[in-house]
Amino acid sequence: MPALSTGPGNDTGLYELLAALPSQLQSHVDRQEDRTFLRDMFGEKSLHSLMKIHEKLQHYEKQCPSPVLHTAASLANDLAEELQSKPMNSETQELLKLLSRPHVKSLLSVHDTVAQKSYDPELPPLPDDIDDDEDSVKIIRLVKNKEPLGATIKRDENTGAVVVARIMRGGAADRSGLIHVGDELREVNGIPVEDKKPEEIIHILAQSQGAITFKIIPGINEDTSSKEPKMCVKTLFDYDPNEDKANPCKEAGLPFKMGDVLQIMSQDDATWWQAKLEGDANPRAGLIPSKHFQERRLALRRPVTLVHPQRNSNRRLYAESGPHVNGFYIAGLRRSFRLSRKDRKTNKSMYECQKSEQYDMADVPTYEEVTPYQRQSSDKYRLVVLVGPVGVGLNELKRKLLVSDPQHYGVTVPYTTRPKRSQESDGVEYHFISKHLFETDIQNNKFIEYGEYKGNYYGTSLDSIRSVLMKNKVCLLDVQSHTIKHLRTSEFKPFVIFVKPPPIERLRETRKNGKVISSKDDKSSAKSFTEEDFQEMISAAQMMENQHGHLFEKVIVNDDLVTAFNEMKTALKKLEVETHWVPVSWIHS
Repeated sequence: MPALSTGPGNDTGLYELLAALPSQLQSHVDRQEDRTFLRDMFGEKSLHSLMKIHEKLQHYEKQCPSPVLHTAASLANDLAEELQSKPMNSETQELLKLLSRPHVKSLLSVHDTVAQKSYDPELPPLPDDIDDDEDSVKIIRLVKNKEPLGATIKRDENTGAVVVARIMRGGAADRSGLIHVGDELREVNGIPVEDKKPEEIIHILAQSQGAITFKIIPGINEDTSSKEPKMCVKTLFDYDPNEDKANPCKEAGLPFKMGDVLQIMSQDDATWWQAKLEGDANPRAGLIPSKHFQERRLALRRPVTLVHPQRNSNRRLYAESGPHVNGFYIAGLRRSFRLSRKDRKTNKSMYECQKSEQYDMADVPTYEEVTPYQRQSSDKYRLVVLVGPVGVGLNELKRKLLVSDPQHYGVTVPYTTRPKRSQESDGVEYHFISKHLFETDIQNNKFIEYGEYKGNYYGTSLDSIRSVLMKNKVCLLDVQSHTIKHLRTSEFKPFVIFVKPPPIERLRETRKNGKVISSKDDKSSAKSFTEEDFQEMISAAQMMENQHGHLFEKVIVNDDLVTAFNEMKTALKKLEVETHWVPVSWIHS
């Protein structure tokens, strides 16, 4: 086989090798198809071109290229002046025009600036007093810039030595590959650190300029970094490292807000993960509490007193009305019925769901692993879940959405066991079923929410949601906030919108002419909002945010109905065409 030579005088050596390879390998190939494949592959012109480029780049790299001169701009000016004194022809005119263009002048100016600078770091000489017997000692020199080193140190409780406690992924120390967790720090810029506190060493580093020299004894496990797959999580709580007394290094902590998406860089430490904000150009990671550690802390902080699930729902029952009741288009809209004080005393379980509770001690919101998702044209629309306190305007917003595009938006038809009235149609106002069948469906967990009112059951079924989605419509569903978690499945992929009331002063101003329907079917009994209604609305909204705010993907303050409607419609349009972060289980289940 011919020898490979890439010297400047033998540029064809590599081509000859490629051409000879098929014949050299022929004795090792049995099938004609393989021989043809090798001949075609090694004879490919693009491969020869790549080899030629490779050789040229190698030759260029060995030359250690340097600028010929650093006065290209002034040379171009001199040339332009000289050309202007010469007889003009078309070539001369074109060259003058090129040299006078701002882009060419800027390019030459940048060239001169770069040519006059030296970008190699000037490192001081190594110290002369290195003990030759200390074979395990490493002298490391890093050039410091404005970026932090990206490492934390601590004093070993057993040995008293100052050791590297953590290397932040993507930081300067991590990128250098020279410093590792467990390394013992002996000197910084020639200053011994055995008798110094970690805070004093950090101060020395902060005051150092230019290059920093470390004298280190490598740890036993010098390279314990693991190649972890990329994982992104959505944060379900706010975090400020400066307020976290448990954080081992507040300066290295990563603050975030509920709803941020983080890329987890390292889970080597069971208590403190390393992460960075997804999309952040800064490669350096910061410390955040691990999922297990945060769950344990939040569980310990939770109050043990349980509030009865129906405490705040026993004053209302959600019922559905037909498409044209007394001239109002309210198909599938949930109306809030205020019960009399007598009713509130006698109805102990007005609205309940077998699978839902207002307080679920097992749910401690920390992080949720997520992945990007964009709806494809063949996918069903995502379920749109609306939540909010009574009187905030859910019905009005849903009605406006339905009226704006009845072919695109739809609502569920509820189920009931009460007798059908003469003006009603089965499957329009309600699905009318027997009490036995309703109770069977309850046992089979077919209802999202259900309740009993004056001896009759009312409820929203999972099948009613599927019916709307199967019609290729966006299903608008308003439920109590504690029900959301049972809808968060790969089938429905719910997008949760929380409709929030404005401050109480604005409530008094904007709802002063509003009415509350206080009986089941008699709109004439509607009464004005009271101060108690406003206080309850604010209180209920705050409770919803505190308990289930981590599940809300969009919060809309219904200060002005038109503004809130436009905001909601814009959000729903983006939901259909843009990429959103969703739980990994929704995609890979």
